[in-house]
Amino acid sequence: MRFLVKLISEKPEVIPINYQYPLSAAIYRIIAKGDADYANFLHEKGYGKKFKFFSFSQITCPFKIEADRLLLQSNELSFQITFHLPKAAESFIKGLFQSEKLDIADRISKGRFTVQSIKTLPSPLESYKENEITQVVLRPLSPVVAGLMKDNGKYDFLPPDDPRFAESLIYNWRSKIAACYDDTTASKAILQIALQPIKQPFKSRLISIKSGKPEATQIRGWINFKMQVTGERRFIDLLLNAGAGLYNAQGMGCVSISQKM
Repeated sequence: MRFLVKLISEKPEVIPINYQYPLSAAIYRIIAKGDADYANFLHEKGYGKKFKFFSFSQITCPFKIEADRLLLQSNELSFQITFHLPKAAESFIKGLFQSEKLDIADRISKGRFTVQSIKTLPSPLESYKENEITQVVLRPLSPVVAGLMKDNGKYDFLPPDDPRFAESLIYNWRSKIAACYDDTTASKAILQIALQPIKQPFKSRLISIKSGKPEATQIRGWINFKMQVTGERRFIDLLLNAGAGLYNAQGMGCVSISQKM
């Protein structure tokens, strides 16, 4: 399920340019206030291989960049957030966020917001049967991260013009299916991803996670392309709800449908 969240503040705020981790932390705190067991499950365990099965988009708000800060030019901003949960959980999620306070902060600055509204966005695949093979074109709403894990546990990040980029996304997608269903279902699933450049060269963003902390790391994601995706409707729903590629719960790989085939 997908929601549009609108935030409002008393004045235009200053937030970190690497706002993804602070925003993710703020989302966890909101969930924890409403359901501590669910929040702890997401944070500590997740679904199999520590998949959280939620993601969120980049923020939408006019801003100016000053060093490592975003100077927001409006006291309102919005973003999309997605969860792979049954439709029956829709009211639960909306209730958690409605009128909540939310800080996007690090050790230097703190943006303080109130959730002005949270609106359910309709699924464009409602008319398709769950097991129907479906083909859609997806566009990233936040950078998509693909990588190969090295022996030290870190990733070599791949660009979209590397043939292993799409292979990595499919491997990750199949792993999510295994975590959500089972290994047999995942191994038999028909999954295809074909990249469609919007503009060459591909554009990337380097994002710092946990900036200023000993465990800080940097990840590289890509944004200016589309993906023609083929699979059963239920698996495409999973991709839409849980995100594509790596670091979804940190706001990476949030995607939406650009076109149905």
